[in-house]
Amino acid sequence: MQFGLQHPNYNFDYDGRDASQIIDSLQNLAIKAENSGFDSFWVMDHFHQISGVGNREDSMLEGWTTISALAGITSKIKLGTLVTGIIYRYPSVLAKVAATLDVLSKGRLFMGIGAAWNQEESFAYGIPFPPTKERLLRLEEAIQIIRKMWTEEEPAATFNGKYYQINNAYCNPKPVQKPSPPIMIGGSGEQYTLKFVAKYADACNLFGSAETVKRKLSVLKEHCKTVGRDYDSILKTKLGFMVIDNDEKMVGKRVQQITKGIPKERVEEFIIYGTPDDILKQIELMEEIGIQYLIVDLEPYRELEALEIFGDSIIRKTSRSANALH
Repeated sequence: MQFGLQHPNYNFDYDGRDASQIIDSLQNLAIKAENSGFDSFWVMDHFHQISGVGNREDSMLEGWTTISALAGITSKIKLGTLVTGIIYRYPSVLAKVAATLDVLSKGRLFMGIGAAWNQEESFAYGIPFPPTKERLLRLEEAIQIIRKMWTEEEPAATFNGKYYQINNAYCNPKPVQKPSPPIMIGGSGEQYTLKFVAKYADACNLFGSAETVKRKLSVLKEHCKTVGRDYDSILKTKLGFMVIDNDEKMVGKRVQQITKGIPKERVEEFIIYGTPDDILKQIELMEEIGIQYLIVDLEPYRELEALEIFGDSIIRKTSRSANALH
């Protein structure tokens, strides 16, 4: 199991007045994550804060600018957006932005992409928000364009789709990673999204309980059979909010506060919680159903403390176990 850290909440990175403090907080967090053994560091690609994390007027940095800044102050950790909504940028421009980040980070881009879902945010920014099916079909065309621009040398990339067209579009220099940076599709729609994973992606990103994820992976496996893709060649990742503490009673109290009024079965869909031993058992269950990579959101007001516990008790322990097996 490998691990990534997502940082979706900037409210605790500064005092609410001097926003220049944010970069210092992010630098401290990203470097600690890197040194603790996290494989990747993620930010959301949103312009407003999303419900479930905070209020829409809360602080929110533009994602690609943020990971570009982090590329200059980290050295090993992979960087990505979880995930970029395709309607926010033309695919050709996104391909160029992403290739630039891969070059400047010396090959550390982990490309997260999806069909976009936040209608309120799109309307606020004046971004057209097509119906669901169209957004999904735009996602399919966008991934094809990005791959072409990253990999085709001569002639330059050309694509003539229903929604997007490019004509002799150069993307030089190419990304450092060969044949290209990994592309991870976020979402678990069974008819389209998971089929696109089977056809085009290097990784999927799912969320939900073990039961939910197991069902989604079985659908992905069937899509792989249909399109002739090796299911094992796709990295299976899961995103989850985590409450971790050495004190079992404190875990219980904080989970109760966070999930007040939410049915227990719903809680299990989006929260991973417990002492380090409890978390390790849940990770073993994830591995049994096929998850290979866990991306976590930690409690924002105690993120550094939780990161330290996770690094010491989970990452190092699982790393030692893996080394012992080899």
